[in-house]
Amino acid sequence: MTSPLTLSERQSPLPLLFRRHSSGEIRNLASVSSSLLPAFGTVVGEGTVQLKKYVVAPYDRRYRLWQTFLILLVIYSAWSSPFELAFRKVATGSLVPVDLAVDVFFGIDIIVTFFVAYLDKSTYLLVDDHKKIALRYVTHLGFTMDVASTLPFQAMYQAASGRRKARSEVFGFLNLLRLWRLRRVSALFSRLEKDTRFSYFWTRTIKLICVTLFAVHSAGCFYYWLATHHHISEDTWIGSLIPDYQDRSVWLGYTYSMYWSIVTLTTVGYGDIHAVNTGEKVFTLCYMLFNIGLTAYLIGNMTNLIVHSAVRTFAMRDAIHEVLRYASKNRLPESLKEQILAHVTLKFKTAELQQEEVLEDMPKAIRSSIAQHLFRNTVENTYLFKGVSEDFIVQLVPELKAEYFPPKVDMVIQNEIPTDFYIIVSGAVDVLTYKNGMEQELSKKGPPDMFGEIGVIFNIPQPFTVRSRRLSQVIRISHHHFKQLLQPLNEDGKIILSNFLQHLKGLRKEVIEEIPLVREFLSDMNSEDAAAAAEEEPGNQGQNEGTTRNSTAFAGSDTLPTRVIIHGHSPEDKLSEGENPGKLIYLPETIDEVLKLAERRFGKRGTKILMADGSWVEELNTLRENDHLYIF
Repeated sequence: MTSPLTLSERQSPLPLLFRRHSSGEIRNLASVSSSLLPAFGTVVGEGTVQLKKYVVAPYDRRYRLWQTFLILLVIYSAWSSPFELAFRKVATGSLVPVDLAVDVFFGIDIIVTFFVAYLDKSTYLLVDDHKKIALRYVTHLGFTMDVASTLPFQAMYQAASGRRKARSEVFGFLNLLRLWRLRRVSALFSRLEKDTRFSYFWTRTIKLICVTLFAVHSAGCFYYWLATHHHISEDTWIGSLIPDYQDRSVWLGYTYSMYWSIVTLTTVGYGDIHAVNTGEKVFTLCYMLFNIGLTAYLIGNMTNLIVHSAVRTFAMRDAIHEVLRYASKNRLPESLKEQILAHVTLKFKTAELQQEEVLEDMPKAIRSSIAQHLFRNTVENTYLFKGVSEDFIVQLVPELKAEYFPPKVDMVIQNEIPTDFYIIVSGAVDVLTYKNGMEQELSKKGPPDMFGEIGVIFNIPQPFTVRSRRLSQVIRISHHHFKQLLQPLNEDGKIILSNFLQHLKGLRKEVIEEIPLVREFLSDMNSEDAAAAAEEEPGNQGQNEGTTRNSTAFAGSDTLPTRVIIHGHSPEDKLSEGENPGKLIYLPETIDEVLKLAERRFGKRGTKILMADGSWVEELNTLRENDHLYIF
């Protein structure tokens, strides 16, 4: 039969791409470990890849269903093999037809295996060549064991000898070869433990329960087998309790043997059932030694599962205790201690949402795509970035850092040094200021408002304190990265600064009053706009161009503008303490514009620009932030 390998049906941790080879192999272009391929159940893509005729894909859905059906038969074999060894009545009676039917299904599976493609572990090639598949299976130990565990030796002996019943004990032990099939169950649990669609805790717990039940069942059956093969029936553990036990029901003996096995495994030891002869005592000793290891295995696994589920809680409690000890030792105020505790608690509660922890090991392209999905709409709706280009948004969003703040926590503190500004993704904040030691609320902000940008762009201490009203998520933009990003994007810089200027003009009066630099800047802008309007009269067109450039020096700068301080005197003049030290301006594009601006500010026309050390300024691009310029 022909079985197409559907990529959506393939269980793989990464999308697999394949191409044909003349040797009949399909090359996996992604170097993925074959041990991980069956461990995941993710959808990895669309389309199919055609294998050779009469080749079954190892991860085809129909083949997986067949393997799952065989797991049910393996469970039956694990129960029946020890049971038939102990109770020969059922081994030669009612269970014979069922055993033959189960053997037929596993015989079919042996035939199917000769047509199942396999993944070469050394080259990561999916091999669909019939000869290679057959040679690999026949030369493997699994083939011999599969055949040995499938052949119905008892039925074959009966057919060859002509006897209706074969009572030889050899067949009981040969039936134990069926336990080889248990490797399928082990592989199933290994696959489920790696599959994130299933709970690891419950998968592991079910596995431990199955191991325990199989150990109890096997030990009980073999203990009953010892009693039935002792030469004196009354000199056995069950014969001393039930003299005619061999003539009683099979299920009565099975119940007694299971009772003994469970009592011994749990180390209860009531003493009502105990070893009588030497063989039973030796087996009991071996079984109790085995129980020590099994109990240690069970307790170790369960402890690991429970501790793993509670480790985050332990870490959070330890962190809170450390904070409380630190606050008590340093006598921190109660309000500050509450903020610290809220931050620590929120850190653990939102640990799975922290982008840095989740994405740090992922490729840059994936991190960028996730950031675009999460924050692009928020950035585009923020006033500062309206109208900017697609290139700017694509480059800016991956640089954003997401943070969470609990209620009543200061996010920006008044008069702190500005290094970042923020965009609100969710939640709400209060903008506060302090007057005469009293806290005053100026405004409220919510998504997608910004805060902290005035201090960053003007390069002044933050004018306000910003405090979260409720649980809030914000994205942080570094001033350094922001300026670097704007340097090659001249048009976007003009749009951003123009948006910022319009925002300043729309601020409420009480907010502007709290920022002297902004108040002075807007006043200068208004006076320059009035001067530009007056110069638009006929005959003043030459002056209009320079004034327009000067008045838009802030909004039209290629990047964030350079601020300098101008003085209306020479560097040698000494100013007495308390006099005005100068005017803070944004550096225009030409020296002539600087002189015109100084004339409007100080009321006199200058001809030269000197630095504080007396050097003559010839090129404005050599100036740096906060340089002092002297006009005379």
